[in-house]
Amino acid sequence: MLSDEEWFIMRDKDRHGISISQVARENGINWRTAKKYMQSPSPPKYRSKKRTDGKLDPFKDHIKGMLEDYPYSAKKIMEEIKNMGYTGSYTLVKDFVYPMKKDRAIPAELRYETPPGVQSQTDWFDFGYIIVDEIKRKLWGFSTILGYSRTRYLEFTTECKTPTFIKCHLNAFDYFGGYTETNLYDNTKNVVLKRLLKSSDSIWNPLFKDFFTYYNFTPRLCKPGIPGAKTKGKIERTGRFIREDFFMGLKFDSISDLNAKALAWCNKVNSQEHSTTHEIPFDRLKEENLRPVKGITPFQIIISEFRKVSRDCFISYRANKYSVPWKHAGREAKLLVKDDKFEVEIGGEIVCVHEIIPGKNRLIKIKEHFAGLYKEILYRNRDTHLKRIQGHVSSDSPILMDSNKASNVKVEQRDLSTYDDLIMEGDLK
Repeated sequence: MLSDEEWFIMRDKDRHGISISQVARENGINWRTAKKYMQSPSPPKYRSKKRTDGKLDPFKDHIKGMLEDYPYSAKKIMEEIKNMGYTGSYTLVKDFVYPMKKDRAIPAELRYETPPGVQSQTDWFDFGYIIVDEIKRKLWGFSTILGYSRTRYLEFTTECKTPTFIKCHLNAFDYFGGYTETNLYDNTKNVVLKRLLKSSDSIWNPLFKDFFTYYNFTPRLCKPGIPGAKTKGKIERTGRFIREDFFMGLKFDSISDLNAKALAWCNKVNSQEHSTTHEIPFDRLKEENLRPVKGITPFQIIISEFRKVSRDCFISYRANKYSVPWKHAGREAKLLVKDDKFEVEIGGEIVCVHEIIPGKNRLIKIKEHFAGLYKEILYRNRDTHLKRIQGHVSSDSPILMDSNKASNVKVEQRDLSTYDDLIMEGDLK
């Protein structure tokens, strides 16, 4: 709203030839607004608007009642009153709710400290995307923190499937030198397929159940939503700490390089005084009395997948092709995937083993898998060729050479393995 004095000054500047643009800049107003005031013969007059009942007014008491019960978000309140007939904007609801939530007292909470060796907390964290072997892949951070000592472990992967989840646990166990009686998780499908009211009645991920049964530790599940998030505050704060203290601005060449840096970072922060305990995590780690992993045969993660061997003696796995001994062409094969390798089982027999190659559209061809194939093709087709010749060429044909003359023709003799080498030329790398 413009005062009479401001209008007078603007009119005076107009008479002295000062441009409209300059006046607009000096007063922080729009160019058109400045022009209107500078050319107006009298000060602007304003009429007060007659107050009308707002669209939100009928719902304000209900909103206050909701906020007394629980600090609902403005979005949740909007959904509630919309079902009651509210037709106004979301901004109106948000502006009304914000001051009340801001002034609301935060309920006091008691920090939960666990005794040594009792609990650890584990979670995945999303770190966006990276390029691996010219492929855009999701980057995940796996982290575990021991509840008593606050010793932390961090590892990065490009997938968060259950076998990888378990493998990261095993790496964490090795780093800590053992594991706790219980481990706290959110309701990830890596751990639980169906969360029930009583966590022990929940339907566990079968592979993960085999894992925690093997090591005899107890998985604990957070309550869904905000109450659950408060129970795993140690790992949530660790996630924020990882982003701010380690990952932000970090440069790395590969996943291996990233994990080497992550391990060095873990060693650094676990050697520094913790802000809550005011002690060094590695010093408190000695008091954890963890269940030792030494002497326990590591849990074996074996994933079975089925493939059919192609006619040209290959199977596909993760967008690459791997050769199989040629005698098994066309047969059903079972892949037993373990760590970074897989075995090919056909008819109850392991016929070959391959290391899993990164990237895609690569051909992994083992020379020995094709040994004798050319000889077999020659023998297989020999009778067919002879029958074709006999069927199309008569005995008195001029192209048939006299046997006496044929005996004098010198033909170079080669071992048939030469042809095996010929068909393999240029394949293996």
